[in-house]
Amino acid sequence: MTPVCPFVKAARPDDSSSKKSGENSVRHLAEPESKLKKEFNNSANASPKCPFGYDSQTFKLGPLSCLICQALLFDSSRCVPCSHVFCKACISRFNDCPLCGADIEKIEPDENLQRTVDRFIEGHARIKRSISSDKGEEAATENKPVIYEDVSLERGSFLVQQAMRAFRAQNIESAKSRLSICAEDIRGQLEKMGNTSELCSQLGAVLGMLGDCCRAMGDADSAIAYFEESVEFLSKLLKDDLEIAHTLSVSLNKIGDLKYYDGDLQASRSYYFRSLNVRRDVVKQKSDVLSQVIDVAVSLAKVADADRNLGNESSATDGFQEAIDLLESLTLKSEASGLEQKRLSVLEFLRSQLADKQEEATV
Repeated sequence: MTPVCPFVKAARPDDSSSKKSGENSVRHLAEPESKLKKEFNNSANASPKCPFGYDSQTFKLGPLSCLICQALLFDSSRCVPCSHVFCKACISRFNDCPLCGADIEKIEPDENLQRTVDRFIEGHARIKRSISSDKGEEAATENKPVIYEDVSLERGSFLVQQAMRAFRAQNIESAKSRLSICAEDIRGQLEKMGNTSELCSQLGAVLGMLGDCCRAMGDADSAIAYFEESVEFLSKLLKDDLEIAHTLSVSLNKIGDLKYYDGDLQASRSYYFRSLNVRRDVVKQKSDVLSQVIDVAVSLAKVADADRNLGNESSATDGFQEAIDLLESLTLKSEASGLEQKRLSVLEFLRSQLADKQEEATV
């Protein structure tokens, strides 16, 4: 039996007995009915399809979306008098309804709609219905309860997609909520399957994004806790994976940044240096990946900047110069315009650091 979104009413490929009622129930969808029937009947192993368009591989807006952040509604709030609904954090920035232009006299919570959204999120891409052995039909009785389990990466991708949309729109509470659910799902899978490389990588990435949310909200302590947990999981994996190594080094740098701004320069340098070592190890194994070489230069600059603020000027100068030599030795192809722009930007910063010090010495 193919798991499906709990809001799907259409018949599934192996359930011809309910086909007619299923076809009638999907007529409200934006896609043509014939296309939906074709998708449902292609294969018994077809991927779950959400009737509202909330699939991890698409960017459609559905009826449970906020039209401002384009993510699922969070803290649903209704404008008075026009009754249009948005996330509270999103609509609070407006004096006029962005949908119809009406003056907003006040904003009221829509708790009923939010409960619907929450139920939808809880069941999305997770439901597995019990099947009766004699008729092969869905069991919908009290003796045959619905069983929930994670069925694929669809749910995690769906939650991360919604979180990223909300984060880009500065709806940080919404993003944090979706990522927290995703992290909880992955932790549950870790308990069942153990610390597999795939699950640890997923959790490390999600924890890093939760750290970004906390940092954006000004909660440095929580951000550091999430980044450190991200580092813990990612450190269990093989460092020759470029994506894992990059995510690990970024998390280390973010902790270093937070320590730096908090005035703990020694701790900041320690995290920067750990990130530098991760990136150096990758370059030793894959020296042809030029983006990683630029990352090494960035880490050298961070360590050197911390050294300078700690009063270790000689070490700082050596670090800046090593990074400059590294970037000047790079030869990028013409199609790598993005990398070349980054290389030149970092190089300009590094040269300015040495030039400023030389000016101070001559004064």
